[in-house]
Amino acid sequence: MKTGKIRITGIQPGSIAEELEIKAGDYLVSINGMGIRDVFDYRFYTAEDFLTLEIESQSGERWTAEIEKDEDEDLGLEFGNPLMDEEKSCRNKCVFCFIDQLPPGMRETLYYKDDDVRLCFLFGNYITITNMDDEEMDRIIRYRMSPVNVSVHTTNPELRVKMLNNRFAGDVLERIKRFTDAGITVNCQIVLCPGINDGKELARTLQDLCRLYPRMHSISVVPVGLTKYRQGLYPLEPFDRESASLVIDQVEAWQRRLMDIFGSRVVYLADEFYLMAGRKLPPHEAYEDFPQLENGVGMVSSFVHETLEALSDIGSEESPASGLAGSHGGITEERAFGRKQVSIATGTLVFPIMEELAGTVEKSLKNVKLKVYPVENSFFGGRVSVTGLLTGQDLLGTLKGRDLGDCLMLSRNMFRSGTEVMLDDITRSDLESELGVPVMIMDNDGYSFVSSLAEEAEG
Repeated sequence: MKTGKIRITGIQPGSIAEELEIKAGDYLVSINGMGIRDVFDYRFYTAEDFLTLEIESQSGERWTAEIEKDEDEDLGLEFGNPLMDEEKSCRNKCVFCFIDQLPPGMRETLYYKDDDVRLCFLFGNYITITNMDDEEMDRIIRYRMSPVNVSVHTTNPELRVKMLNNRFAGDVLERIKRFTDAGITVNCQIVLCPGINDGKELARTLQDLCRLYPRMHSISVVPVGLTKYRQGLYPLEPFDRESASLVIDQVEAWQRRLMDIFGSRVVYLADEFYLMAGRKLPPHEAYEDFPQLENGVGMVSSFVHETLEALSDIGSEESPASGLAGSHGGITEERAFGRKQVSIATGTLVFPIMEELAGTVEKSLKNVKLKVYPVENSFFGGRVSVTGLLTGQDLLGTLKGRDLGDCLMLSRNMFRSGTEVMLDDITRSDLESELGVPVMIMDNDGYSFVSSLAEEAEG
């Protein structure tokens, strides 16, 4: 990997870089005499207290700046590419790959498959580590870059080669062990496919990975996602109520054993398994420090717990009942005069819980009336039932012509990160125009949910 000067695209106000009069358009040449290859080098070298930066101005003049700062204090330099290098794409052709199941005609970026270890540290992405050479692994260990998030799926070498369609994919356990032996923390993900890597194969994978505890910090088990666009792809079956229940029983048995041995469950199931099986979700404390929250593990329990806590904080007149995550009730249809009418659109899988939660919220926020609408995913097909994969077309197909009250509340999970654009490029303003109501984008935590509703009630 070659080093080279890196173009600076922005300077944060009030930062060290601004004080030094570094300008957007200048180039970072070196730090303490060391060339910069990518974000790994940059973060490692800038962690020091004393730095010497070599900068090249837009006119080509080079100059140095000596800096004394607090450890890990940011310099305030911004770069066009957060990796400061070209992104590594995926070399695999996984039998369950969701991107291969996208319909044609969507924006180009949705079809790009990344598999770059540096994205673990920037955004928490999971990688297969099939395109990492020994030099890159050594660099992670030398720089103490942690954690590394690995998509494992199975530790059976032959089966992993088959599932990833990559003849170099079989040594994943040895590569993970190389990290954990060096003190690097690892989180793992298993995309479970019925009849392929479940049952005995799942038991083998969990046994192999749990032997690496405590550096093996957490393992998530998530169900394969199948869209209606699978023509010509490997034949896979979705989980149903019975098969999801079998996975829950198997993993919960492992959790009990691991709690006895390590004092931690280590392995966690995605919420979808419980919702598909019609089982009560585990309590908030069962997810410990929520190490796999961004993987959809514990997200519903966390949201319900935070909502009930927020309601308690504002002094509810009636104490919210516990166990909402596992019960399927309904809200009343009566319309209360003078109340703010707020509609909520959600995926069909979590709809019963959100409907129950809405009823509890109404008991505390007397000036709010909630109506929850389940939205079926026609865009990807009925097998895809999570809220985060709903499209604008799905929303419009379900909600157009309905009485949505004063506003429509949508989860931020439905929108591309940092934008108001959905998967099918329909925007929030498009929805507002078509539905005739303001659209409120809600942060994905219960505190923000209650706060937003309270503010709406107050006008």
